[in-house]
Amino acid sequence: MTENARADASIRCADLVRIFTADGVEVQALQGLTLRVDAGELVAIVGASGSGKSTLLGILSGLDKPTAGQVSVAGRDLLALSNRERVDYRRHTVGFVWQQTSRNLLGYLTARENIALTMSLARTPDRERRSGELLDLLEVSHCADRRPTEMSGGEQQRVAIAVGLANDPRVLLADEPTGELDEATSAEVLEAMRGVNRELGVTTLIVTHDPAVSDHVARTVQIRDGRTSTEVLRRTGVTADGDEHIVAEEFAVLDRVGRLQLPQEYLTTLGMRERVRLALETDHVGVWPHAAGEDDADDDR
Repeated sequence: MTENARADASIRCADLVRIFTADGVEVQALQGLTLRVDAGELVAIVGASGSGKSTLLGILSGLDKPTAGQVSVAGRDLLALSNRERVDYRRHTVGFVWQQTSRNLLGYLTARENIALTMSLARTPDRERRSGELLDLLEVSHCADRRPTEMSGGEQQRVAIAVGLANDPRVLLADEPTGELDEATSAEVLEAMRGVNRELGVTTLIVTHDPAVSDHVARTVQIRDGRTSTEVLRRTGVTADGDEHIVAEEFAVLDRVGRLQLPQEYLTTLGMRERVRLALETDHVGVWPHAAGEDDADDDR
């Protein structure tokens, strides 16, 4: 993969809407979601069940289409792809890791054979060499000739990551990759994904409900009610004594018309409902709870 190709390995979503209709009832899974992931980033998307995480991943993987909005991955407009181009996109541009082993690996094939099959479908050369390199990278070369039932859960997921990387994709998508693993094994798998991101430079997006994933990525994006609401950015800071520590800062996400979502715990703690007081200061915007009856009290004064 050339540097120019890697430089184009970004994700752009603007005002994404996805409406599902069943039995005459419409459900808005995405309600104007906006997201930007730059080339080479490792980002986690977190949110409660029903927040729209899996719907977003379905669109980015090319398995689904939005009802409205704009979305591009690695410079490819996903709304403009023909059926043939969409197949090519899924085979070459994105790799995918599912939560369930049965969706990642064929049970009657070994780890090496699962990787080689993925490459065969995309007509990718050097299958044996590439399979060996990926198994080494994910530290599961000892599983090369084992079938999924002969591996631990963590080994299965690391082999699944190797399968997702088989055709050298620009973007790697993972849907709840640690959902069926215990805490210690989850940490190992997440560290493996971070190692892949660091070694190969592949843009990586992990969708999960597990808050522990935040400890393994520099940027976490929270989705609530079908929209990006907040982001947490992590960086290494240095104390006055010269000791390194992790600094985490939380940001609200503004859409293009200026809307934002305050974290639910802020609203609960301050009792904010329906409307709030705003004030434009020199270098910030003030937001205060508004209690019923305050307007009347102001009028009396």
